[in-house]
Amino acid sequence: MNRIVICVFLAIGAICCIFPDAKAQDTQYSQFYAAPLYLNPALTGASELTRIGVNYRNQWPGLDHSFNSYSAYIDHYIFDYNSGVGLIFNGSQESMANLSTNEIGLSYAYRLKLGEDMFFRIGGMVSYMQRDAFFSDLVFGSQIDIINGTVGGITDELDGIPIDSRYSFVDYSFGGMFYSDKIWLGASAHHITEPNTSFVDDQISKLPMKLSAQGGIRFDLAGGRRDYFTHAYAERSISFAFNYKQQDPFNQLDVGTQLFLEPLVLGLWYRGLPTKNDLPNNEAIIGLVGVSLESGLDIGYSYDVTISKLGQKNSGGAHEISLTYRFLWGDPKSRNARARTIPCFRY
Repeated sequence: MNRIVICVFLAIGAICCIFPDAKAQDTQYSQFYAAPLYLNPALTGASELTRIGVNYRNQWPGLDHSFNSYSAYIDHYIFDYNSGVGLIFNGSQESMANLSTNEIGLSYAYRLKLGEDMFFRIGGMVSYMQRDAFFSDLVFGSQIDIINGTVGGITDELDGIPIDSRYSFVDYSFGGMFYSDKIWLGASAHHITEPNTSFVDDQISKLPMKLSAQGGIRFDLAGGRRDYFTHAYAERSISFAFNYKQQDPFNQLDVGTQLFLEPLVLGLWYRGLPTKNDLPNNEAIIGLVGVSLESGLDIGYSYDVTISKLGQKNSGGAHEISLTYRFLWGDPKSRNARARTIPCFRY
C-alpha cells in the first residue's frame, strides 16, 4: 500500500505537465548560492572574476522513481562596462514518466555604484526550454485497486495525448540585488510571461511565475589570521541568510547560517514555512560541508533530512554536490583593479 501511495505522489509531477489547471514547481537547490545565475540573473558576473560552476542534486533516492537535477554555468565580469555576461544550462529528469526538462539561457547584469560601499545590480535572462516525456509508464488513480493493493487495468486518461511528447518554448527572467560589504538583499522573477507547457494541442497549462527574495548579513569573527610568510589573510566569518520562493500555489522559505573558517565551510539550513494551509510545507533540515581553496576552487556537499510527512525512511533525503572555480581571465594590467564583490554565501 505504501508503494502505491508513493507511486501516485510521484505521478503528480508528470501529470502537472500534461493537463491544464495543474500546477508545477521549479527545481530547487539546497546550495542555491552555488547556482547563482539560476537563483537571480542579477548575480551574473557577481564574483567580478571569470567563474565556472556545476551543480547536481539527487532528490529522494529512497523512492522507486528518482528525481535528478543538474546545472552548469559560466559567467564573466567586464570591468570596462560594469557588466556581467553568462551562459547557463539547466536540466532535470523524473524517471516515472521519463519526463525531462532542459534549458539553455543567456544572462546579463549591470552594476551601479550607489555610494562608497553600496552597489546595485540589475540583470535579465532569456532561455530556450524543451520538455520531453514518455507517458506509457504513468499510473493513474483509475488503475489502482485500493482493496487488493494492486495496480493494473486500462485507463483512458491519456486519450488524445501522444505517448512520446516534446514541447519547446522561450522563457524570460529578471532580478535585482542591493549590497554592501556586509549585507545583501535581492529579488527575482522567473517565467514572467507564464509560458504554456501543455503537451496537448489546443490546451493551456501555464508555467506559473516564480518570485523569490533573498538576503543576508555577514559578521567577521575574531581570530581571522594573516599568514606569517605570505601575509595572506584567512577569513573567519559567520553569515545568516534567507531565500523565500513563491510559485502558485506553493511558497517556501529557506533560512540558515554558514560558518567560514577558511578553507572550511559549515552550514545548517531549515526549509519550510510552517503555516496552517492545505499544502504541506515543512520539508527538510539541511547540513552542508565545503572547502574553499586559495586556487579559486569551491567544493560543497549537502544532505537534506526529510521532516515532512513523506518521511526520511521513505524518501532517503537528498544529496547535492556543487563545484565552482573562479579565476582571473585576461591581462589585469589592461583593466581596472578588482572592485567590490557581493558578500553572499558560498553555497
